Amino acid sequence: MSEITKPVPVAGGTLDARVGGRTGPALVFVHYWGGSADTWSGVIGHLGRGQATVRFDQRGWGTARALPGPYHLDRLADDLGRVVHACTPGPYVLVGHSMGGKVSQLLAARRPAGLAGMVLVAPAPPKPPATVTEEYRRTLSRAYDAPGTVRHALDHVLTAGPLPEAVRATAVRDSLASGAGARQEWPLRGIAQDITRAARDIEVPVTVLAAEHDVVEPPDVLRAYLLPHIPQAALVTVPAAGHLLPLEAPAAVATALDGFLSTLRHGAPTGSAGSALDASG
Repeated sequence: MSEITKPVPVAGGTLDARVGGRTGPALVFVHYWGGSADTWSGVIGHLGRGQATVRFDQRGWGTARALPGPYHLDRLADDLGRVVHACTPGPYVLVGHSMGGKVSQLLAARRPAGLAGMVLVAPAPPKPPATVTEEYRRTLSRAYDAPGTVRHALDHVLTAGPLPEAVRATAVRDSLASGAGARQEWPLRGIAQDITRAARDIEVPVTVLAAEHDVVEPPDVLRAYLLPHIPQAALVTVPAAGHLLPLEAPAAVATALDGFLSTLRHGAPTGSAGSALDASG
């Protein structure tokens, strides 16, 4: 899919958004802590021809790593709102992975114009589980210190099986391509932030994609710490995958997105796409 790069003014500089396709609603992709716009390449490659997409490197990562802080969730949600405003002339769906899922929840809670729905991919829940202790967060903050620690995290924590070598190399590159402030903000503060009051203001349809073998945000954690706060959300379990769903199971993620868009266009319950995905797995 061909894309154009659109500079988007944000606090302290610009973000370069990559915009492709014309068929809406547009899918606006928000990557995980350690990811980049390229996290979504496999998913986009499996989408229907002409599907409108928007993706970008979040503040402090990749091409945006020189943007100044702060890098907290509200600032990231501000940036996402500016990207949406600049790049989506019509309805759009937020697609947020992990940290990007929490950022997406914050923006959705503001009820911005044009938001038609949200797909949360192995998202960080609005309420952190009890396992997110201070010790856990200190350990997590060192995961991207060097190429070796990144590879260990990818192979032993973030995935349920080996990634294709080119995909793994990109993931290593992305996890190292950050400023210290952005790299530390999420594990030391953002992951533990309770945004349940904001999440209750989300009104649009929501599908949550959980990975069967995810040890970071397991399905049972999402049932306990996300679904009670976004009661209209339908949870779908993707089999045989770990936390990095966009890299491990891009076709399954794309199928879920196509199904979600179909339900929006035809007014069917958002859970129907999930039922089909579960049955196919």
